[in-house]
Amino acid sequence: MDFADDKRNCYKYSDLTGKIIGAAMQVHSALGNGFPEVIYQRSLAIELEKSGIQFNREIQQDVFYENIKVGTRIADFLVEGKILVELKALSEINETHYSQILNYLKSFRLEIGLLINFGSKSLQFKRFINSKLQ
Repeated sequence: MDFADDKRNCYKYSDLTGKIIGAAMQVHSALGNGFPEVIYQRSLAIELEKSGIQFNREIQQDVFYENIKVGTRIADFLVEGKILVELKALSEINETHYSQILNYLKSFRLEIGLLINFGSKSLQFKRFINSKLQ
């Protein structure tokens, strides 16, 4: 085992996040960039099913401010009840998208999230940790 494998495996749920990223790579390889997000979401659902990975799509969570419901958030995927997956189909992702997934992790009370962007020429992905749950 080389250092890269060792480092990757030290992350919580690294095997599962690796499978999710692999499925996203399959989708991006087949479709490329340029489609709306919903096309990638539906395609990723097919790949996750083929891989035997359990997931829920478009999970809704209430958002509260001072104990008053002020809205809802919908996450693209909740994988095996452990990993929140947020998809984008943008030419570029930025700090606003990072804040969004961190807020989702907090709202859903989850520790690990993946932000996956299908909109660029190469698939982009980033792993996030809700440090308040560690």
